[in-house]
Amino acid sequence: MADPQAVPPAAEKPAGWTSGFAPLAVPIFRLVWLASIVSNIGSWMQTVGAQWLLVESNGSALVVALVQTASAAPVLMFAIPSGVIGEFLNRRLVLLYSQVIQFVIVLALAYLTWIGETTPVILLASTFVLGTISAIQLPAFQALVPDIVPRNLLVDAASLSSIGVNIARAVGPAIAGLVVAQSGVVAVFLLNAASFVVFLGVLFFWKTYRPPVGRHEPFIDATRAGIRYVLHSRIVRLILLRLAIFLVPANALWALLPTIAKESLHLDADGYGLLLAALGAGSIIGAFVLPWARRVAAFNGVILASSAVFGAGLVILVLSPSLWITFPVLVATGLAWIGVIATINGTVQAFLPVWVRTRGLSFYQLVLFGGTAMGSTLAGIAAAVWGSGIVVVISGILCLLGALSLLAWPLPKTAGIGRDIVEVPGVHDEPRDDGRDDAAVLVLIRYAVPPDARTEFVALMAQVKQTRLRTGGRAWRLYTDVEDADVMVEAYTVGSWREHVSQHEGRTTEFDGELIARAWAMSTTAPVATHLLEVSRAPDHPHHRRDDAGNGA
Repeated sequence: MADPQAVPPAAEKPAGWTSGFAPLAVPIFRLVWLASIVSNIGSWMQTVGAQWLLVESNGSALVVALVQTASAAPVLMFAIPSGVIGEFLNRRLVLLYSQVIQFVIVLALAYLTWIGETTPVILLASTFVLGTISAIQLPAFQALVPDIVPRNLLVDAASLSSIGVNIARAVGPAIAGLVVAQSGVVAVFLLNAASFVVFLGVLFFWKTYRPPVGRHEPFIDATRAGIRYVLHSRIVRLILLRLAIFLVPANALWALLPTIAKESLHLDADGYGLLLAALGAGSIIGAFVLPWARRVAAFNGVILASSAVFGAGLVILVLSPSLWITFPVLVATGLAWIGVIATINGTVQAFLPVWVRTRGLSFYQLVLFGGTAMGSTLAGIAAAVWGSGIVVVISGILCLLGALSLLAWPLPKTAGIGRDIVEVPGVHDEPRDDGRDDAAVLVLIRYAVPPDARTEFVALMAQVKQTRLRTGGRAWRLYTDVEDADVMVEAYTVGSWREHVSQHEGRTTEFDGELIARAWAMSTTAPVATHLLEVSRAPDHPHHRRDDAGNGA
């Protein structure tokens, strides 16, 4: 039997080559991708069915918008621990169990709706629970992509994953609108349950998956390590900030489109489905256009153009005098939405080093769904005061301003920054016979730096500081010896000896390694590294010290 993870010859291209759809040549990626689209279509059908159920019962704009909030808010609470779960547990099993739980919940909701017992409270509560399970599985799913596709196809695979999610986001609601009109909300819920079965089938019969073997880390330590990495990775922080700037106003479209369709455009469920179909068509077109756009325009150019088109689309949606204008505008708006989300997702996923990828992606999900929850809630509150049309227009203007801000504050480029893991010599993963793997570590490194190179050295060490903190350092300082002006001492702490070993053997990227090597090269003599273990955690050996002369720390 052929290996479903094997890459056919057609997919084996030189590094840097991309066709946009090349990852689909990997059989298991293709199956998982298609099954996830089906599952996500069902999930978005669920959201629209819940919203329309509230609209038909004359629920307020705020209550309707809270469906989006209840679906997205759980990420605010569970995204970070979900990242740790996806990092260290079998990702296939995490996805499999998540699909089973969601299947049961949706069946129960369909039954309650069929017998007429689904109240707004029950609807919002079940949506919240489904959102919680989704929050747990999302980082594991996104981190699964690098496990099954070659590295040179990773950016395109990440973009395809994001495109699939956004195609589902547009196509699912469109189908839901049509199904609601023809068969009612219960049918929508049942179709969602069936969509989970499709994904379950692929996951159940995929027996060849082998999770990557990573270094063991306690749950709390692993969580802290993920948080520290994002806090000290300027590029990741800026990209996530840019995502939030777009998402908060942009989600007015998804939160208020049902009320816009009914009140402003005077459409029924069929008409609402057509609006969503136009957005879905734009997302599908985006799947073909985005790979070309990435090659023609830089990262910032794609984000700027997509944000501007999306903002203009919101304004025209409300002000358009004719549906003949509205529909093509929504097609362009759907394309622009996927242009922003898929581009940012692919960039973040390709940039994160492998040791913290799932935890880093949990922060992406935190911003994505947190921005959705915040944007939907704010849009609902504002619509209750000023009306849905005015809020959507204001949101469109804010999206346009956000796009223009990229001209003044462009995002940093990520091309050429080495992301492979390299081993830094100096500490070896040897079993300790004193049982102090959990003891905190103080690392001291003495450099001999001549006065004429000191300014350059201090500037370089500012970057080394971020490297130490990204990979596990808790605190960092640079000192000078008052008795020898040529001596400078780097001092930083790590939470445990175990984590310090991980710094050397599994957390340092090529980029970080180059910075450390440059710092060492500036020393006129071989730097001397000293490792001290915290006494309070090692009472049997209060004076123990580990010295490594001439080795990296």
